[in-house]
Amino acid sequence: MISRWRIWCVTAGAIVVLTLGQAHAASGIKIGVAGPLTGDQGAIGEQGKNGAIIAVEEWNSKGGVLGKKIEIVWGDDQHDPKQAVAAANKFLNEGVAGVIGHYNSSCSIPASTIYHGGKIIQISWGSTNPQLTERGLWNVFRTIGRDDQQGSVAAAFIAKKLKKTRVAVVHDKTTAGQGQADEVVKALEKDKIKPVYYGAITQGEKDYRPVLTAVKQKNPEALYYGGYYP
Repeated sequence: MISRWRIWCVTAGAIVVLTLGQAHAASGIKIGVAGPLTGDQGAIGEQGKNGAIIAVEEWNSKGGVLGKKIEIVWGDDQHDPKQAVAAANKFLNEGVAGVIGHYNSSCSIPASTIYHGGKIIQISWGSTNPQLTERGLWNVFRTIGRDDQQGSVAAAFIAKKLKKTRVAVVHDKTTAGQGQADEVVKALEKDKIKPVYYGAITQGEKDYRPVLTAVKQKNPEALYYGGYYP
């Protein structure tokens, strides 16, 4: 996770300087960093935050970008689309040159509309839903494989490497989690494998035994889970 953030921060710094550097001629270059810094996915956000800090410290120790130091502007979306839009508007008002984020597709997609209107470059570090980039917005990028790519790889591993045919598929009802689960089902069915179980859990629940009992009754050989961890 941290190594990815190092690459993304450097990439973002280079892109914004080449495209918007003249519009941000202050003492530093502001880069927005957005994700679930707190909330149910705070553990993931903390990894990203630490990685971003390391990346910027290393880049600034070399003199920054074209003689300007990178300044981080934090945007905590708490894995909430409304908070993501609020963070996007905050970045717009603070004049950031680019944004590293968001993590969740459900946050990146609505926030990207704000960035597009404000001509701010966005590089998502975790959003896998194809819709994020399928809309063709010039300023929106990602550094991670899409749901359809991940789904086909996972299905191929199950079918060809593990050679399992009785497969249960579970997701957490999130945009990315369900998207990946759906793509796994599509890819398995191309290999003539119809999952014996397809269902979902609700994030935040403490007892998943009803779902697991239903899965167990289908006697699967493998279980694929699309979703996040708290």
